[in-house]
Amino acid sequence: MKSGFDFYYPRSFLKLLLLALALVALPLVLGLVNASFYVERLSEQGTVMVGQAAQSARGSRQMMEQVTAMERAARQYLILEDPALINDYESVRAQFRKTASELSLLPLDEPQLQELNRTIDKEAELYEKLKRGVAKGPQAAALVEGYGELAGLAQGVLDSGNAMIDREIDNLRETASQTQALLWWRLAAALLAGLAVALAVSWFIAKPIRQIERAIRDLGDGRFDHSIRVAGPADLVYLGNRLDWLRQRLLELENQKRLFLRQVSHELKTPLTSLREGTELLADGTAGPVSPAQGEILAILRKQGALLQRQIEDLLDYQRAQESLSRHVTVPVALERAVHEVLEAHRLQASARGIVFETRLAPVTVQGDPEKLRVIVDNLVSNAIKYSPDGAVVSCQLAGSASEAQLDVIDRGPGIPAAEREKIFEWFFRGEHGHHGRMQGSGLGLAIARDFAAAHGGTIAVLDSQTGGHFRVALPLAAAPRPAAASEAST
Repeated sequence: MKSGFDFYYPRSFLKLLLLALALVALPLVLGLVNASFYVERLSEQGTVMVGQAAQSARGSRQMMEQVTAMERAARQYLILEDPALINDYESVRAQFRKTASELSLLPLDEPQLQELNRTIDKEAELYEKLKRGVAKGPQAAALVEGYGELAGLAQGVLDSGNAMIDREIDNLRETASQTQALLWWRLAAALLAGLAVALAVSWFIAKPIRQIERAIRDLGDGRFDHSIRVAGPADLVYLGNRLDWLRQRLLELENQKRLFLRQVSHELKTPLTSLREGTELLADGTAGPVSPAQGEILAILRKQGALLQRQIEDLLDYQRAQESLSRHVTVPVALERAVHEVLEAHRLQASARGIVFETRLAPVTVQGDPEKLRVIVDNLVSNAIKYSPDGAVVSCQLAGSASEAQLDVIDRGPGIPAAEREKIFEWFFRGEHGHHGRMQGSGLGLAIARDFAAAHGGTIAVLDSQTGGHFRVALPLAAAPRPAAASEAST
């Protein structure tokens, strides 16, 4: 059943990816648009500033040239007393008044405006004196000196214009610096927002993928009890439904396999028991004396009957081992005690063949299932006894490092050929080397030990050895090794 949150998913995974891309790109696009707005505004402001500065500089130079022209015309008029020169003066003066008017419209500061007004007033004063008539002597000299002062005032206006240009450039530079800093902050904010959106979207996208991955892992581990539900786009939901269909089929097959093994074991063990009992009765002479030739046939029947019963039991052991992999109890386990218990259980079997156990066991605690850990040790010890010659020594060594416990089981048998060191951990694999005429193994013990070790997060491997088979089991520690002296014994 879908929740309301699931309906936010698009219909297909491709649309979900496109929507995710759009959401991630949105903060960056907004940041780019915002940056374009600020750059455009800065460009407009710079254009206005440059235009005003250029107009101020051009007007100030024109005013300076016009004041110079008026001064020259006034000097000529004072010397030549030609009325036409007054007309030339007034023509230049009209241009001067126009230039002054244009400059007054610019955004001048107070000192610049006062400098411009003094220049205009000074020119008006000189013009009134010049219109009253031609002055001679000291009056003419004072008038000429006045035009010198006017030129100085015009130079002041020009200097003010240059100062205005410098000031506008500084303002523009400061505005550009502020805009740049603001854009960097906005870019950082856009990147952080994009990253946050990307993380949220990636989680949103990965949710159905994680559900599918978890479902596949459960199927691979043989956990078929829980139904598979995938929330997301329609195509992924469909994939989840197909996985659930596969889970149901695997569950059916698993149940059929269990039923088949139970039925086969029951159907085979009942007649097999009758055959073995009949064989034993014939061998004991219950039905009459047995000739040597008949005895050989009965021996073959007894051996093959025992082998068949062992194979049936191996099938049941395999089934039980597969089922127990999904049932895992985790408690602190003193591994050296488990090894002692296994060795005690095999002591009579080993003593019957004169095999001696040599132990060097440090106290080590691991986290795991006590029964499965005991099975790991039991399979390794029984394997070592099986392949050891009579009167040999089987060595068991247990030590703890900073992060793991290491159990070494070493026998004096024929060893493991290099070509078989990986295959011996496969189900039902049986090596070709002999073991003193005893019944060949089922090929399950080492495979079960490997799977149980892997279920505890550990490993089992075959190491190089000059004396025989050398197996090492590495298991992660539950805690630091308990402070106690390692125990050494030989029995």
